Amino acid sequence: QVQLVESGGGLVQAGGSLRLSCAASGRTFSSYAMGWFRQAPGKEREIVAAINWSGFSTYYADSVKGRFTISRDNAKNTVYLQMNSLKSEDTAVYYCAAKYVSLSGRYYIRTYEYDHWGQGTQVTVSS
Repeated sequence: QVQLVESGGGLVQAGGSLRLSCAASGRTFSSYAMGWFRQAPGKEREIVAAINWSGFSTYYADSVKGRFTISRDNAKNTVYLQMNSLKSEDTAVYYCAAKYVSLSGRYYIRTYEYDHWGQGTQVTVSS
């Protein structure tokens, strides 16, 4: 059992940057692989970035590769998404997700693989 709270969203001009945070409480944070997803109106929820329990392995969607960076600080029970060079098409509600892992050191990139979700934070990029 883990609770997730996202923060850091807001309005930014194209080309700008935002840093999203996801604070976790409950079970040991290092026991979870983490992911960031986003959902725009009328569209499916899609993977943005994922990170394994230790932070050693990461994944990025092609649409954000080279612009976004996922990281985690297990001592602070927090995962981050640094978003640079933002585009209008990045506008969406961004969700933090957690999946409990035991033996696996993988990251996960499918929505159905995650059991816990935050409430979401709105990111709006103006052009």
